[in-house]
Amino acid sequence: MRELTIDGRRIADDTPCFVIAEIGHNHQGSVERAIELFRAAKETGVDAVKLQKRDNRSLFTRALFDSPYDNENSFGATYGEHREALELDRGAYAELRAVADELGLVFFATAFDEASADMLAELDLPAFKIASGDLANTPLLRHVAGLGRPMIVSTGGATLEDVDRAMDAIGPINDRICLLQCTASYPASVEELNLAVITTLRERYPATVVGLSDHQDGIAMATVAYMLGARVIEKHFTMSHTAKGTDHAFSLMPEGMRKLVRDLRRIPTALGDGEKRPLESEQKPLEKMGKKLVAARPLPAGHVLTPGDLVARSPADEGLPPYALDELLGLPLARALAEEEAILAADVVRAAAPAAATR
Repeated sequence: MRELTIDGRRIADDTPCFVIAEIGHNHQGSVERAIELFRAAKETGVDAVKLQKRDNRSLFTRALFDSPYDNENSFGATYGEHREALELDRGAYAELRAVADELGLVFFATAFDEASADMLAELDLPAFKIASGDLANTPLLRHVAGLGRPMIVSTGGATLEDVDRAMDAIGPINDRICLLQCTASYPASVEELNLAVITTLRERYPATVVGLSDHQDGIAMATVAYMLGARVIEKHFTMSHTAKGTDHAFSLMPEGMRKLVRDLRRIPTALGDGEKRPLESEQKPLEKMGKKLVAARPLPAGHVLTPGDLVARSPADEGLPPYALDELLGLPLARALAEEEAILAADVVRAAAPAAATR
């Protein structure tokens, strides 16, 4: 059975969806803003909040770190300054861990490098996220796997061979894995979501929980993903679509996230048990809309019913249903019927059953 437990939350085919509010760097380097996002996320009903952690000096080449970064979303003159301005340090993560615990939220982060993974492990965060860009980074995958926590691995831009390679790197060390179908564009167009890959991943890895990292700017596709078997949904989260930064425009605001969580939680109930049966709530509407057989005109007692004598009329409050018409034709009436009077089973004379043969 495919199953994964993160911080006491069991995730499996028979559980509700585990919903992650991906805050990333939408906190803009502010602990106070991150706390605001945590509290807002809690109000929407998500299970988890997630950040991104980078050791920028070791992660980027000097050329990229020192390259000019002059645009409307920049927080620094160079790309390195920009990334450093957005980064939260160990103390901030410790503070946020306490806030998440107080709120009852699972809190973890994407580790982009080994130093960041080690820091997150030292703070005892309960899981790791691996970004699509590191699916081919087998040294990092093995290092994080060795830290002994569940791993949620995005697969944007990958082939199945890439996913196999990552699973081969992680699996012998750590079997607590969730694979996320992902389209690594921001935002992702509906035409490029390829949600059917969820089925492909579930069939290829029958013991692995599968989910969706959803970069599309709506909520409907995540519910489709759940129906295909996704049990983890990750959506970017912000307080404002107009905030500075590239992620805000396609992130969900609190109302959107609340609706997403609501819809995902409703699906198992809406699916029901598969038994087709009439419901009490349907009785009155169907009585009003349904039909019964009535006399098309006054019909005398003894009249043999022919086509056109009886017609279907609403409401279906009493009398025989229209499907009984065929068995009534050719039978004589036991009593007279007024125009539009409902015909009952006792209103026709049926042939007596043949007597039992005697010797």
